[in-house]
Amino acid sequence: MLAEKRFAVILDVLAKRRAATVTELAQRLDTSESTVRRDLMILAEQGKLNKVHGGATAVDATFESGEPTMSAKEHLNQTQKDQIARYAAAQIQPDDVIFLDAGSTTLRMLEYMEPSDGLLIVTNGILHAQRLVNKGFKAYILGGMLKTGTEAIVGAGAVQSLSHYNFTKAFIGINGITVGQGYTTPDVEEAQVKSMALRQAYIKYVLADSSKFGRVSAVTVAPIDQACIVTDHLPDKSYRKHAVIKEVEGL
Repeated sequence: MLAEKRFAVILDVLAKRRAATVTELAQRLDTSESTVRRDLMILAEQGKLNKVHGGATAVDATFESGEPTMSAKEHLNQTQKDQIARYAAAQIQPDDVIFLDAGSTTLRMLEYMEPSDGLLIVTNGILHAQRLVNKGFKAYILGGMLKTGTEAIVGAGAVQSLSHYNFTKAFIGINGITVGQGYTTPDVEEAQVKSMALRQAYIKYVLADSSKFGRVSAVTVAPIDQACIVTDHLPDKSYRKHAVIKEVEGL
């Protein structure tokens, strides 16, 4: 296949999916990964795509290499997060067994939740556990390594602990959402915890304000079709072809 044809195919894939890996593109083009990497470098130099580790994103997609601290996150997009948290909390039933991921939006859910005798909550968030207990919830915190900054429990111990639970619902925070890369987060150990929690849950919710769409972080947690997305509003309606999405702005 001529280079010009490969370029056209690559840009078409990114236009539809917003992001793609080198491996995916190599399979699509029936060529080597080294050829794809060279093509991506040329297209990036022309300003037609963003070259990221392991692949590329559309020019209007953003690659996130770092992560704000929990205290910083709590002050970002507060109105949107509050709307999402209120809707998410309303999905909890008195006899649920839920996983509450560490994160600023899941932390806001606690303002709209009330304890009940049958409700059991598991979390990997230090702040979440403290506030749950203070409000009278029956809550368990995962064992593992404490990650400073996000104040989350991560690591092999946390993943192993999660494997013993069967959740009726899981509420997960995320850093980026694209069709091609799915749900992404910067840290591999946090990604492993999120992935296991989703696998162990019957109903899966990803809580993400609208700024998270079109962003890609280093590690994929799960494909986009593996959870229901709760967001304030959807900036690109084409995402509805790939996932169940609930917009809560104005509710």
